Amino acid sequence: MRIVGLTGGISSGKSTVSNLFKASGIPVVDADVVARNVLKKGSGGWKRVVAAFGEEILLPSREVDRPKLGQMVFSSDSKRQLLNKLMAPYVSSGIFWEILKQWAKGAQVIVVDIPLLFEAKMDKLTKPIVVVWVSEETQLERLMERDGLSEEDARNRVMAQMSLDSKRSRADVVIDNNGGLDELNQQFNLVLSEIKRPLTWTEFWRSRQGAFSVFGLLTSGFFVCKQLSIGS
Repeated sequence: MRIVGLTGGISSGKSTVSNLFKASGIPVVDADVVARNVLKKGSGGWKRVVAAFGEEILLPSREVDRPKLGQMVFSSDSKRQLLNKLMAPYVSSGIFWEILKQWAKGAQVIVVDIPLLFEAKMDKLTKPIVVVWVSEETQLERLMERDGLSEEDARNRVMAQMSLDSKRSRADVVIDNNGGLDELNQQFNLVLSEIKRPLTWTEFWRSRQGAFSVFGLLTSGFFVCKQLSIGS
């Protein structure tokens, strides 16, 4: 199975690319969806986060007020690091189980959409790594327009993440999203062709089909050896 890592930064267009993969029939494991489930009321992650940040981050329904929590952590390095530390084990295990579900369904290629791919050291599990990149100027402009933020607030949010230039330097494939949707689609189609190429032997043996092939070969070998021993 080929596990493609997809990452980017806030307002880089990563979610748009993720949706293009889904529309093309490629299964996508979305770390943000996993993280939302981790924070559902009463879950283990919810309990740890509420214990650390207090009930002031809760809505009347007792669900986490995600925008409020986001404001708290984006304004403080220590709080952001604490939140990431609390969430990491739950998010990592959630992503693992989602990958396992796709493996069980027989998927040969999946995309793992993780904003913190490098920070969480999950780049070691994915190949190739696709980074959606924009210039810092474009990133700030889009973020201010999208969320109605001041330049200072937008810059704080951008600076709270690993820089896109650093991510680009570690990518196998870079999608330059400084242009419009037509340019993005053209680049995406090239990337799609690349990741849909035939699996390598290593990737095949990691797939469900490969695992069953190994099991079949071992089982056949066992019975052949048994018959030979009986005949002798």
